[in-house]
Amino acid sequence: MQEIDARGLSCPAPVLQTRAMLEAEAPNHLKVVVDNAAAQQNVQRFLEFQGFQTTLEKEGENYAVIGKRSPASGNPPVASSELEAGSKKIMVMCATDRMGTGDDVLGLKLMINFLHTLKEMGSELWRLVFVNNGVKLTIDHSDALEDLRELEKAGLTILVCGTCLTHFGLLERKQVGVTTNMLDIVTAMQLADKVINL
Repeated sequence: MQEIDARGLSCPAPVLQTRAMLEAEAPNHLKVVVDNAAAQQNVQRFLEFQGFQTTLEKEGENYAVIGKRSPASGNPPVASSELEAGSKKIMVMCATDRMGTGDDVLGLKLMINFLHTLKEMGSELWRLVFVNNGVKLTIDHSDALEDLRELEKAGLTILVCGTCLTHFGLLERKQVGVTTNMLDIVTAMQLADKVINL
């Protein structure tokens, strides 16, 4: 079994190291050790996307993500290829929990109204990404939670920055979306036809 020690590395380094090993050596069995829950979730999700069955072991303060793949399962591509020919894919990135500057109360109301209205974009809305202060919209007691859950239930992929959640101490309070890393965000930006930044 191949092993990667990614302790002490910030996002997206643990996933990048894992990807590099998969590309260089194509192991069918590997272990990735990380020291925080956000990295653990990112690595585990990445391995599962690559066709691995994963298990998680807690080793003191560290997490060991064990991935095992049958040699017959092949090596799926690292990047997602889910774009449909001819359809426009829009990614919306929220780096704040408020829209505009000046009055914070008004800014929060505007952001909640914006998220409530996003469904009007229909199938063109492809990814909704939350980074920095924007992750606060995805936690318990957020006024945006009901709308975000409705969007997710309708099939929208919502990505929430794990490094940002950890920074604010909110990882355990996230209620909607997939904890993600900068590699996923950059890949989504490359695949999108248009990126809207807030």
